Amino acid sequence: MPLMKAFRIHSDDTGYRAGVETMDTDALSPGEVLVKAEWSSVNYKDALAGTGKGKILRRFPLNGGIDVAGTVVASTDTRFREGDKVLATGSGLSETRDGGYGEYVRLPADLTIPLPATLTTREAMILGTAGFTAALALLRMTDNRQTPDLGPIAITGATGGVGMLGIDIFTRAGYQVHAISGKADRFDFLRGLGAVDCLDRHALSFSGKPMESAKYGGLLDNVGGETLAGFLPMIASYGNAAICGLAGSPDLATTVMPFIIRGVSVLGVASAGTGRAIRDEVWQRLSSDWKPRHLDTICTKELALEDVASVFDTMLEGGSFGRTVVRIGG
Repeated sequence: MPLMKAFRIHSDDTGYRAGVETMDTDALSPGEVLVKAEWSSVNYKDALAGTGKGKILRRFPLNGGIDVAGTVVASTDTRFREGDKVLATGSGLSETRDGGYGEYVRLPADLTIPLPATLTTREAMILGTAGFTAALALLRMTDNRQTPDLGPIAITGATGGVGMLGIDIFTRAGYQVHAISGKADRFDFLRGLGAVDCLDRHALSFSGKPMESAKYGGLLDNVGGETLAGFLPMIASYGNAAICGLAGSPDLATTVMPFIIRGVSVLGVASAGTGRAIRDEVWQRLSSDWKPRHLDTICTKELALEDVASVFDTMLEGGSFGRTVVRIGG
């Protein structure tokens, strides 16, 4: 195989550094499926890894990028053949093995998902880990008897990737969505994705009482901290709070009252380590009845591989908006 370009992350005696460089494909992490990458995406985790501001990588050096979609060029596993379109999200990419920020990536067959026929590789990466996380949250909630009849779903961090895609996905599934964001100037955009109401998080006022009037059938929370604690007392009987982020705080100070009086359930959403059977189900739903209607709108930026690091600091400072995809090849 030829030499390849990759955004490679190092940490050694000379310090922590990352950038696009040339490497041999033979140096890629092992796996049965060699993929020519076409698209990746930029997630908060990628920004942490690329800048060294978060302890994401468990070994060095590795290529960044927790998402990838492309075409199989070689496989020793009979489930995949040359020319197959595939994708992978999470699953140790850019943590324990080389990720998607390279012209090629080698994947274990068990982590390789056949691209659904109704998705392009670019659409799959607009979804990426963010869309997978939002859909996984909905799957967990519906598995625990969440229904639209319980009331609207509040989505915090609504202008982030998970939030935007969550609005579209939950709306497609028949739920009314109330979007919560600190970016009030983006409310018209969020309504365009399907949100029926938008609330400025800066104007939120929580009483601190252990129970409030039930205003929401459920919650998709990307924020944590006081915001999560404030919404839990407002969830209806036997509604669910799906927790997938900590943009505000990892802490949670609350009481058991919503859980023992209304039967509210808190559901953890750990997208990176999700098993294969659930992954297949989530991607089947994302490519059919839960497929967002506004993917091209939600994708607000497209970068070349050489420019991927240019958005990291903005993302870590909370200034990003929508999904950013990375064009690697085609």
